[in-house]
Order: sequence, then structure tokens, then C-alpha cells
Amino acid sequence: MGSLASLAYLPRPRDIRPGTGSFKDLAGARIALLGNEQTLLPSALRVQKMTREMRGLEWHISAGTWSDSPAVSLAVTPNEASEHYRVRISPAGIELTASDPQGMSYAVTTLGQIIRQCGTGLPAGEIVDWPDFPVRGLLLDISRDKVPTMETLFSLVDLLSELKINHLELYMEHTFAYSAHREVWAEASPMTGEEILVLDAYCRERFIELVPNQSSFGHMHRWLRHARYRDLAECPDGFESPWGENSSEPYGLDPTNPACLELLDGLYTELLPYFSSRLFNANCDETIDLGMGKSRKLCERVGKGRVYLEFLEKIHRLTTAHAHTLLYWGDIIMQYPALVPELPRDGIALEWGYEADHPFEEHGARYRQAGVPWLVCPGTSSWNSLAGRTDNCLANIRAAARAGLAHGATGFLNTDWGDGGHLQCLPVSFFGYAAGAALSWCLEANGATDFSVELDAHVFRDRAGIMGRLVRDFGNTYLHEGPLKHNGSALFYLLLNRRDVIDPKELSAEALRQARAWVDFSASRLAEARMDRPDAGLIIEEYANTARLLRSVCDYAQNKAMAQAHEELRFAIGEYRSLWMRRNRPGGLADSVRRLERLLPRQM
Repeated sequence: MGSLASLAYLPRPRDIRPGTGSFKDLAGARIALLGNEQTLLPSALRVQKMTREMRGLEWHISAGTWSDSPAVSLAVTPNEASEHYRVRISPAGIELTASDPQGMSYAVTTLGQIIRQCGTGLPAGEIVDWPDFPVRGLLLDISRDKVPTMETLFSLVDLLSELKINHLELYMEHTFAYSAHREVWAEASPMTGEEILVLDAYCRERFIELVPNQSSFGHMHRWLRHARYRDLAECPDGFESPWGENSSEPYGLDPTNPACLELLDGLYTELLPYFSSRLFNANCDETIDLGMGKSRKLCERVGKGRVYLEFLEKIHRLTTAHAHTLLYWGDIIMQYPALVPELPRDGIALEWGYEADHPFEEHGARYRQAGVPWLVCPGTSSWNSLAGRTDNCLANIRAAARAGLAHGATGFLNTDWGDGGHLQCLPVSFFGYAAGAALSWCLEANGATDFSVELDAHVFRDRAGIMGRLVRDFGNTYLHEGPLKHNGSALFYLLLNRRDVIDPKELSAEALRQARAWVDFSASRLAEARMDRPDAGLIIEEYANTARLLRSVCDYAQNKAMAQAHEELRFAIGEYRSLWMRRNRPGGLADSVRRLERLLPRQM
């Protein structure tokens, strides 16, 4: 059984005090609600369900003071800080106390993690815990190109609840079914208003705030490509990006056109009422075509930074009129440090950066000095890859948590993007979810964790102890591929035939051999896993197909057995189609698959 401190937790609590003895399971014991019965009942029902499913015990719930001792008692003590909780285990019973219902939910979660790892006895001791950041969030991209099914979203929310995450955003460009804009989302299998209402309620029951999100400045190409909206574009006929890429499609809104605000007002009017949250993320990042078209003269006269800020302020006023607090990405305004003090004090800047060396410290200091509220926003490093980038993910998230704490960030928003067709399967992101949740909960307690054991115990629930280490190792395939100047995995860009990023000749035969051997080594352990999850078989298939894709691109890059490599790729693409449909809606699948087919010879 071991001591209370020797168990794996996710996140690991900040203060674990081992005791003497243990609590033994009691048949017919009870769960006592000590005051605030209706408030405590949901947590008591969770304890009842856990003991039934994990122990086969039927513990009944009671209210008020009884003469006999309960197995578990629950009480709210509001004199502590928000989300604060305690778990006390002694031979006489288990006491759960918390400052509020949310803290009690976390106490139950921690108790469940203890029960999951122990036999019929729970080691005595006390846990005292509370979070570093009041906001601990995840943003999931559902616009490039995967829109998850409701079943997948419910499962994701359950996982986030287990990880003590309390903020969720679904990044949307064109994937909400606006009633007056059918042509934009017609092929996207979008989220409907009814689905948002249901998901919002599901999140609230688990103390997660579902926050509305809608691109509102850059990243509007899914709208502007349609004739009805093209006049709203900064560059209606396309533009050349700062990286020298030519786009024939429009990309961002024209900040000088009042009709753009009319469009946004209509979108917000329809979207926001479906959410109970009073926050709203309007994004406003990567306005890469600003000043290249219709706003050129204005930008030359007053400066591009000023034009950006003034349009952001208009969106801020619009958001305020809808009784919401504006969230916005800070990448553009950070290019104009003198303007940071002019940002709205009742908005929240989102400082994103996805590499291990991102200057979170420098940028965080600017926000703090200017008195601007901000969230620190690292990423899972799963996108622009197939298997993830484990070491970069961990270093990036650790750096973000340190800087956020040092410079007064009001929260931590982990991000999981889908650039390049969202080729990574969902479980590839689980490592990043776990690291983000743990390091935003308590950096001191979790900072040195590699999360292998924790993933096995509480995410993959792998009795064989295989998946945690396998996921870490698989996610480090990128380290064996050779150098890459662009953020992401070399094999990912080779698979997409992105020769503007990397040419196969740039990778040595030895590096490709090592990468392929690493993939084979990682994937060879899949059959040994013993996961206790409903989707255990699906996870195995998803990782097996990820290995197929990586092997085929390694062989392609070496000009090795090309016919066989193409056949392997065709088979992997077929599997990819099938696996996609088991977690996601069909919209976006064709676009994603077209990217995978770029390495295949054209059919005559």
C-alpha cells in the first residue's frame, strides 16, 4: 500500500502529511453530509459511485449528526481561500473539508485517485491543497479541421475535471452554426447552439467554465473566401505573408470598414447567449495582412500598431456592450511595447508562446508594469507533429508557469491546436493536458514530475504501466529526426510535402534510420498495455496508425522501397479516415486527408 506521500497524483497536491495506520473498507458504512446538504450532495454521490465501482461497496448517504461514525464525512468551511480543500484519512474514517463546493469536488477527486491505487485499506494521513492559478484552462482547436463529436467532448470534459481544470475554450473560426451564415459552415459539421447549451451545462456540473470563442480580426479566411464577405477583407485578392508565402485568398478583416463591426456584432449577438460564462475570447491574433491592403494608407500615417489597437478597442467596446469581458491574444500588441499601457484594464491579454525559449518572463513583466490583466498561454506541442514533441512541451509549460507566477498572471491557458490538418490523434495531447494541469495547479509540487506514472494511474489507467512512458518516448521522435529550423516535427512537414519548410535532402540517412528505429521501439510496446478505459482499443489503433504514417514518411525521405512506402501510406490514410470518424464529425476530413495524400503519386 505504501504511504500517502508515495502514491501518484495528478495534479500532485502541495502538502501531503503521512500518518499512522490505515482506514479499512467497511461494508454498510455511510457518507455523512455535515451541513449544506444540497450543496454537498453532488460530491457525496461521486464518493458513493467511486466506492461502488472501485470497491464494490454500497455506502449510503445521510444528513445531520449520527451517533455512529461515518466512513466519510463532507463539510464546507468557508474560512479558507477559494478551491482550498483537505483530505484526512485515519483508521476511524475519512474527512473531506473544503472552502467551497468546487474545493469539495477537488477533495473527492483526490480521494478517488487514492482509492484507485490502494487495496482494501487507505494509508492514513492528511492532504492540504489549493491551486497556484485561479484560472487553469485548456483551449482546443475545432477549426483546423476536427470538430469533435459530443461524446468526445463529454469525455474530454470528464478528463479535464479529473485534472482539476476549470476553464475550457473551443477555438472557432467557422465551426458554429450561425443561422444567417450557412455558407460559411455548411461543410464543417459545426457546433449548434443546442449542443453548446448542453455542453455548457455539462461543464458547469463539473466546475468548468465553458468560454465562448470566435475569431474576430485575423484568421477570418473561412469567411472572407465567400463572395458575400469578400468586401470586408483587408486584402480581397490575397496577399504575401511575412514568410514569403503567396495566398490567393483573403485572410483578415479590414479595420477601416464599419461593416466589419456590424458583422461581428451580429455574430456575438447570436453566439454569446448560449454560454453562461461572462468571458469572451475574440482572439485578434496573427493579423499578418494588416496594412497590406485597404488599411495601408492609415497604417502608414498613424502606424500599424495604432490601427491594430484602435480596432481592438472597438471590439472591446462591442464585447462590453454584450456584458462580457474581452480576452484577446497579445502577440500583435507585444510588437509595439509602447502601446501596452493603453490596453483596456477590464480586458485580459493572452500571452501565447509554444517553444521552450519563448520570452514569457519579458512579456509578463510588461503586462505587470502596465497593470494589464493577463493569462500565460503555453501549448501541448502536439500540432505540427504526429506524435507530439514531449520535451519541448514540458519545457514550454514549465517556463510559462514560472513566468506567470512571477509576474502576476491571473490564469494559465494551455492550448491544443490543429495546424496542418489536425493530423495528431487526441491521445497524443494527453501528455500536454496532464503537464499543463499539474504545473498550473502547483508548480512547486509538480515541477520535477515527468508524468509517466501519473498518466498510467489516472489518464490511461494502464495496469501494465506501459502507456505513460510510451507516450513520452513516442512524443520525442522529433529529437531523432535531425535539425528543423521551423517549429514542429521534420517528419510532419515532410509528410505534408512542405518543401518550403524542409527538403528531404536536408535530413541525413542516419537521422532517418534512427527516427524509424525509435518509432518501431515505441510502437512495439503497444500490445503490452492494459488500459482500463472504454476507448482503450481505439487508443492502441490510433497510436499504431501514427507509427504507420511516421514509418512511411521515413522510407519516402530515404527513397527506400518507394512502392512499398506508398502502399503503406495509402493503408495508413485509409485507417486515418476510419479513426477520424470514431471521435470526430465528418466535416473537415476531406481537407485533412488531402494533405496526407501529397506524397502519393498522382493517379493517371
